[in-house]
Amino acid sequence: MSLLALAACGRSPEAQADTARSDSTRCDVAGGDVVRPQADTARRDAPVAKDSSSASPDTPRATDAVVAASGDSTAIAHDSTNEAVKPKELAVEVRVIRGRSKKDSLALVTAVREGGKVPGWPVKGPEPLECSIIPQKRIVAFYGNPLSKKMGVLGALPPEQMLAKLDTIVGEWRAADPDTPVQPALHYIAVVASGDSGKDGKWRTRMDSAMIEKVYGWAQERHAILFLDVQAGQSTVQAELPRLMKFLERPNVHLGIDPEFYMHYSHEGVHPGKEIGTLSAKEVNWAIEQLANLVTEKKLPPKVLIVHRFTRPMLRGADQIRLDPRVQVVINMDGWGAPWLKFDSYKAYVAREPVQFTGFKLFFRNDTKKGDKLLTPMEVLQLKPKPIYIQYQ
Repeated sequence: MSLLALAACGRSPEAQADTARSDSTRCDVAGGDVVRPQADTARRDAPVAKDSSSASPDTPRATDAVVAASGDSTAIAHDSTNEAVKPKELAVEVRVIRGRSKKDSLALVTAVREGGKVPGWPVKGPEPLECSIIPQKRIVAFYGNPLSKKMGVLGALPPEQMLAKLDTIVGEWRAADPDTPVQPALHYIAVVASGDSGKDGKWRTRMDSAMIEKVYGWAQERHAILFLDVQAGQSTVQAELPRLMKFLERPNVHLGIDPEFYMHYSHEGVHPGKEIGTLSAKEVNWAIEQLANLVTEKKLPPKVLIVHRFTRPMLRGADQIRLDPRVQVVINMDGWGAPWLKFDSYKAYVAREPVQFTGFKLFFRNDTKKGDKLLTPMEVLQLKPKPIYIQYQ
């Protein structure tokens, strides 16, 4: 089978969603300027995840309101009743584009209300170091692999068209949230879960250095940062990360880990794509430690680590992830489907289990193949907590 045979649409069918600071030192993390952060590691306590079956607090009330917006409409919804709203049960107002179903709108209402109630947001973690990217900037990334048109936009279009589209999307986010500068990014799958076992039986294929350099060059054309994503298959994070360290030594290269294709724990011996994989806090903490040590050793700006998630079992022990000021951790809602399903997944698998920062993934193809319009920046920005990393596949 071909190297990317596993990714017929970039994901298995089960993957549906169940600024410049006022520092004295110039920070150009996309261009490659280097700083010398000094800080101790820190840990925070996270609340235990709530049972997603607790539906009664989520039920939209008569005092909640939804408005359908068209184009650049700035209309705001107001309560439709005169009933007094208790301080602890404030009405929720959301805006959606025309054509959204009632189910989509009410799912957004629920996600906004519940996200605002979850204890632990914002996370009381380490203060961002000098030249940290987030939360001062929002990262907007294009995801995929140039060897496949079906794994994401990064390979679906010729490079110049892809980069031009990235420019357009980045402009939309800047317009939707002018107070938060946008950092463009390319998110490249550098270790790909494979449709065959390979010579070593690890069910993953490593991209060669020349291809990584090519994508890095594309990122440089747009002053973008680069993420190297790992789909380990039956290999491990510990085995795959060392060969990527020579790239991660660069101040504008960061890391992603995909639990969907991590076939260990209860998935030992299962081929990637047959089941949704599982990652634990153990692997995440190991990756954080490696990146943190690299930041200190090479005097780099803090790294960003993306961990994908669209089911609860994909990430075990999220409350045991140890935060370090040298590594900023983003839990990225990674499922595709109708807007209501994506909002529900963000609420259940990201907002309910605070780690540090949050992300939200949008699929140009899979999110729209049943007739839904792609979620807009205006709609996504209403979520609580507000995603600081946005990924397009």
